[in-house]
Amino acid sequence: MLSHTVPNLTLSLISSTLDPIRSGPLTPPAPANGSYFAQTILPTHTLANPPSDLEVLIVPGGPGARANETELQPYFDFIATQYPNLKYLISVCTGATFLARAGVLDGRKATTNKFAWKFATGTGPKVDWVPEARWVVDGNIWSTSGVAAGMDGIFAFITEIWGEQKSLRIANILEYERQLDPSIDPFAAIWNVTAPATPAETTTTSVPTATQCRAARRRR
Repeated sequence: MLSHTVPNLTLSLISSTLDPIRSGPLTPPAPANGSYFAQTILPTHTLANPPSDLEVLIVPGGPGARANETELQPYFDFIATQYPNLKYLISVCTGATFLARAGVLDGRKATTNKFAWKFATGTGPKVDWVPEARWVVDGNIWSTSGVAAGMDGIFAFITEIWGEQKSLRIANILEYERQLDPSIDPFAAIWNVTAPATPAETTTTSVPTATQCRAARRRR
């Protein structure tokens, strides 16, 4: 929708090769119910030959963030090399682990997916991880939490660059209700995230809903 109203925007998809990329796990699982959902994506550029005028780099998360670090190292190197020339660097979900392992988050505030908190924060011991945040802005680096929080963060980014009216119009066309306050994050409580050392991927007998967490916050 943004490209319909803002001129001269180009989306490039960058990978190690131009081979199709599967969005699901590197090795398709064999679950009991036989379900497996994924899509293939065709890159437009390689890490070795990215667009020469790259201004904003968006780094997504997903199962690939947990791949062998040797395989991922070219991506870390690419981020570290490109960052000095970027206007903005944005991560979604566990995409923050790529930024952390590239070293560009050292000494900065950032957030990431709360369900994957223990894994994600372990990739960046020098990062000032913010446990209760939908998104965090530190300089020209924007990091967002889970997938839906990534949408809220992107809408905030659109507001920052192109203005509130542009952001509101796109949200209304999509019929998306934005969260405008980055500090309202009930999922930190749901996954018991309070500090980088706190495990997020735990099994509990009762998991509160987002609505219950908001109600608890109001009572306090």
